Order: sequence, then structure tokens, then C-alpha cells
Amino acid sequence: MSEIDFRGPVDSVALSAPDGAITLADESSCTKVLVRGARKTAAGIHLKVTYGRSRRRKDGVLVCGSRPGEWTLLAEPGRSGDVAESIPSEGFVSIVDITHGRAMLRISGRDAVGALAKVCNVDLADDMTPDGAVFSGSVAKVTCDLVRDDRDGERSYLISCERSFGRYLFSAVADACVEFGVDMPPGLSIH
Repeated sequence: MSEIDFRGPVDSVALSAPDGAITLADESSCTKVLVRGARKTAAGIHLKVTYGRSRRRKDGVLVCGSRPGEWTLLAEPGRSGDVAESIPSEGFVSIVDITHGRAMLRISGRDAVGALAKVCNVDLADDMTPDGAVFSGSVAKVTCDLVRDDRDGERSYLISCERSFGRYLFSAVADACVEFGVDMPPGLSIH
């Protein structure tokens, strides 16, 4: 897989409330590799993640059980080649770099659930979506894949969608964060 320069769909810096209770950042440049195959293939056995769950490998790659027989691997930017090569490809398995085709943002902090509740149709209570949960839902009327990926003991969600919706999704989630102290940059408003 080739590593070409990434140009993200969102042209905004990370946003946060002055008290740090919520932050929103574009993470579209992160490596995203999609793997499809039966759970009993070498790839499925290697990935060791069931549908709806995630785990972090020793090399830092986040392996997400996106759907039955489908995994999304997330890593820092520029790692598509080595992430894809780390997956056994024998049998009926497909491994595709989707980095450039998907936008991704991260919302974190104690007010993240409150902001997402304004635009998301999923129950984000701990018993429904604990740390490590992988699920799909509507966020600001955009079909998204979400991963609860807490950081430093604080709630954090990765939200991924088709690239063409990236700027709108970031703007809509930023708008939901305004109530929690985030200042909307000029030109980003959806109103």
C-alpha cells in the first residue's frame, strides 16, 4: 500500500472548552485499514476481536470488531503499509487501506456524552457502551462508526464517517459542543 500525503476533509484546529471538560479534534489522517473475512480465517484468528468490541495491540494499533467478519484497524498516520502487512492474508480475506476514504474525529471529556446526546441516536451509558465498545449509529443524521476509546481515565469517542461528510460532521458536533463552552470558529458554523 502506498503512503501518499493526506489532505483531510476538515480544516479546523482542535477545539476545547476553557475548563477542559470537552475537546473535539479531527483525526482523519489516522491510518484506517479494513479487513474482511470469516472469523475462522488466519486473519480472523489473528485479530482476536469479536463484533462490537475493540482492543489495542502492543504496537498501538486499535483493532475494532466493526461488523461480523469485518474489522477496522486504526493507527497513527502513515502506517497503512505495515498495518496491512501485519494481517495474515491467506484464505478468503480482503485487506484495504481506507484512510483517504474516511473522515474521523475524536470527542473527549466529561461533557462528551452530553454533547453527543444532542446529535446521536445511541444510548452512551456505561452499561450500553463501555470503554472498548464498537458500534454504529446516526450522528447529526450521518451514518457513523463509533469506538469508545477512553484516554487517561476520561471518556473519549472516535467517530468515523464517509469522507464527503467529514466537514459537516465536525461542524455539527462542534455546534453541539458550544453549550459546553467550546467557541465555534468563524466559517465552521452550520447555521
